[in-house]
Amino acid sequence: MATTLAPVDSREVIRCDHCLLVQFRTTNSLCRRCHLSLDEVEVESVAPDPIPAIMPINGNGRGHLNLANSIRSLRLRSGLSQRQLAGRMSVPRTYVSKIENEKATPTLSSLERLARALEVTVPDLLSGGERNRQEEVRELMEDQFVSEILPFVAQLNGMQMSSILTQVRDLTVRPRRSA
Repeated sequence: MATTLAPVDSREVIRCDHCLLVQFRTTNSLCRRCHLSLDEVEVESVAPDPIPAIMPINGNGRGHLNLANSIRSLRLRSGLSQRQLAGRMSVPRTYVSKIENEKATPTLSSLERLARALEVTVPDLLSGGERNRQEEVRELMEDQFVSEILPFVAQLNGMQMSSILTQVRDLTVRPRRSA
């Protein structure tokens, strides 16, 4: 029985950073020789800033946990994928994933780039942006249109609510230009 192979020009050729073997990308992204990840990105190669980020440490010694959750929630609140956020930061997607999964701790310069990419300040990033969210909710509730439609919101089903929230979010993220 023969196996159909993809044309060579459509396959990605990659060099393993560990054993330097030049090979086609495997389906599991592991090196054929040393079996280490071909996607491994070292934090220093992404953000060469030698000064480590100073994270507040809570009693269990895991201060970066709140940062990882904060970054993920701010990214999702902005409607961004990891790839889109990485594009805004000019870093590989795997770096964003490692930060969100607590496999890497961002440097101070990376925190600044993260904050800029998420359109928040570094203090908001470290606090999870909750202060900002509370201010946004307060401003939203003061809006005359929102206060007028508020009594009708309870009558919406889940799909209708989701649709309206998506449209409102799109309007706030990408306001329409008047002709």
